[in-house]
Amino acid sequence: MKTKIRFASLALSLMFASGAALADMKIGVSMSQFDDTWLTYLRESMDTKAKSYPDGVKLQFEDARSDVVRQLSQVESFISQKVDAIVVNPVDTAATKKITEAAVKAGIPLVYVNRRPDDLNLPKGVVTVASNDLEAGQMQMQYLAEKMGGKGDIVILLGDLANNSTTNRTKGVKEVLTKYPNIKIEQEQSGIWSRDKGMTLVNDWLTQGRKFDAVVSNNDEMAIGAAMALQQAGVAKGSVLIAGVDGTPDGLNAVKKGSLLVSVFQDAKGQADGSIDTAVKMARNEPVEPAVWVPYRLITLQNVDTFK
Repeated sequence: MKTKIRFASLALSLMFASGAALADMKIGVSMSQFDDTWLTYLRESMDTKAKSYPDGVKLQFEDARSDVVRQLSQVESFISQKVDAIVVNPVDTAATKKITEAAVKAGIPLVYVNRRPDDLNLPKGVVTVASNDLEAGQMQMQYLAEKMGGKGDIVILLGDLANNSTTNRTKGVKEVLTKYPNIKIEQEQSGIWSRDKGMTLVNDWLTQGRKFDAVVSNNDEMAIGAAMALQQAGVAKGSVLIAGVDGTPDGLNAVKKGSLLVSVFQDAKGQADGSIDTAVKMARNEPVEPAVWVPYRLITLQNVDTFK
């Protein structure tokens, strides 16, 4: 009997030495906002991934509602609850320092998902799971530039200016434009990732009499809004080329219908799986890469059905 007890005790000590047991593991997740189409797919995929583990992993989701202070408070609450790991989709990529410091001080693994902090020198115990936004902008603009024959005017629909996803996607677009001096930027303005705002901006530009041959949007939602504005204005479908990013179901349908010429697939499931898998490994003291990159893929009419 003593031998059995000794073996049982050894097994328990080995289990705790390797980190939290899956059945007892709790991960706090702070999302920048719930009211965002693509982030909803990300959140749902994270939940599915957590439930896929044999013993399950408990996720506690919180909505920061685009509030930096609220998000920091949520992280501090996770720390006080002694969660095994924290996953953060940052409200503001330039305002993550206090979040990082709090998690590191508490000794709790931290994973930033989808939006990489502006500070690239993250300390040990902090990992990023994201896609290279520069690549997304380059891919959509290169495809557009070729379809435009290397000349014409474009307008750019920017995402939230507090996110480096907006900065880097737009930077990728402008890097491609250096090779095409005859493509000019007529206007660029923030539609804050919103379909309604994208529609309003394009409608305003049309009302002002501005002429443009293509719309380059930092995401699908604004791109769809642009397509709706052009349709309402009686502009023939396809006469103004529209490019998005994300490959949401609505974005895919828009490409298939010809409302969008092109989009760039951002893999919500890939980022979700990567973030939860990384958080679990870190909580169990298993080795992980300091950055996990999930590649973008171009979506056109020719291959759109492969993304369904």
